Amino acid sequence: MQLTVLGTGSGGPFHGRNYTAQVLQVENCYFLIDCGEGAQHQMYRCRVPSDKFQQIFISHLHGDHVFGLIGLLTSFCLKKRTAKLELFAPPGLRELVEHTARLTGVVFPYELVFHEVDAAVSKLVFENKHVSVHTIPLEHRGNCTGWLFREKPKPLNIRKEKIAEYAISVPEIKKIKGGGDLILPDGRVIRNGELTLPPTAPRAYAFCSDTAPSDTVADIVLGVDLLYHEATFTDEHLEEARLSCHSTARQAAEIARAAKVKNLLLGHFSGRYTDLERHLTEAGSVFPETTIAVEGGVYAI
Repeated sequence: MQLTVLGTGSGGPFHGRNYTAQVLQVENCYFLIDCGEGAQHQMYRCRVPSDKFQQIFISHLHGDHVFGLIGLLTSFCLKKRTAKLELFAPPGLRELVEHTARLTGVVFPYELVFHEVDAAVSKLVFENKHVSVHTIPLEHRGNCTGWLFREKPKPLNIRKEKIAEYAISVPEIKKIKGGGDLILPDGRVIRNGELTLPPTAPRAYAFCSDTAPSDTVADIVLGVDLLYHEATFTDEHLEEARLSCHSTARQAAEIARAAKVKNLLLGHFSGRYTDLERHLTEAGSVFPETTIAVEGGVYAI
């Protein structure tokens, strides 16, 4: 599981920051999370294989999280995409895309499937053989949801030396990785524990875009390996954070601490801050395992 951060800014492209967009890779699956203006430029710069997107997750319909989407969908038309594309978002995304396409004369040569999610509840909205995705209710202006990605449990790892020792066939390997024992031609039984090693523990990533600090969020993201949480402001602008339904760096860290996450990644910074040292200091005093998201940064989870 690997995260590429494409944008960390909010409200405007200040100080060279781009709008919110991220790409999460799980095995050979690539998921786009939000798509602010300029996301395509960042994809090319970071060498993200955008053609591999099969699912896109949009947290809410504020422009700094969605205005890059039409451009991306149109680029797929120019590239003659034919593969189906699924889009997950609170109500309104279908109308936004279809109305804009109608006004601009865009005809999609591929199938767009819109999944309207309820931003007020935590619910499973997507899964494949590698990962499941749940919504995370956020406290912002209008319908806004975060996304919780959890890896599926992996099969056991077979010891390579045992394959040669017992001349284990491919069908037998599959059975052993699923927990079965090995029965030799002479009737001997080799127990699974001798043949295998435990798999890596399933990992989890939580994306919380625009939100006031929320105990509900802390409950849902409990124990995740990496929590991305907005930190639009510092404590100096606490009242403005409250009025706009955003969080300060310290409040994000308090959520991370309450949720007992392993690592916290801060983003969605207001353009009023020319540097982010104060964000890191505030959050780090509460939750030391805090990192400032860097555009173009790749984070192993």
